[in-house]
Amino acid sequence: MPNVLVLGAGGRIAQQATRMLADNDADLTLFARDPGRLTDTPASARVVEGDVLDRDRLADAVAGQDIVYANLAGDLDVQAERIVEAMRKQSVQRLIFITSLGIYDEVPGAFGEWNRRQIGGMLPPYRAAADTIEASSLDYTILRPAWLTDTDEVDYELTHKDEPFKGTEVSRKSVAALVADIIASPDLWPRSNLGVNKPGTDSDKPSFL
Repeated sequence: MPNVLVLGAGGRIAQQATRMLADNDADLTLFARDPGRLTDTPASARVVEGDVLDRDRLADAVAGQDIVYANLAGDLDVQAERIVEAMRKQSVQRLIFITSLGIYDEVPGAFGEWNRRQIGGMLPPYRAAADTIEASSLDYTILRPAWLTDTDEVDYELTHKDEPFKGTEVSRKSVAALVADIIASPDLWPRSNLGVNKPGTDSDKPSFL
């Protein structure tokens, strides 16, 4: 397994992915602003406290990695710029980056209207982050999950950037499993931008809301 840097390692998807990767003997570096949020940290993992916006700290963490997996929130546009910059500096090519459904107004029907009302105002920096990554020379896979659940299952389907988004929800465990699969097979979904949802969940809004 490759050397993997997990940015935003304290997040719930990232922590599930970390456990899956550790089970497959990945060499993990966990980068988090608050390492205290990490639970069940694999004994072999290296934990780095830091902020993605700290250029020097991020570049040091990227050095020597094979794959960078970013699962962040907030000012994602600026964070994406910093990540692309650090990866170029350290000659690291493979990036897996989580954004959100709706950044291309690709969610159809009543659910699309509902989704825009709920989170439409939050999406511009997520779209800008995806644009920055796609404009780079990196070997990226961008994932746009549906609304997230804590259901203990792996059940997902994918849509491409130029296709209407399907479904309304997906489990965090499913997204984590997809990330782990891509890391285990880095040639999977190169320079791709994918929607992720649970099949059969088409509705006006997620079932849990």
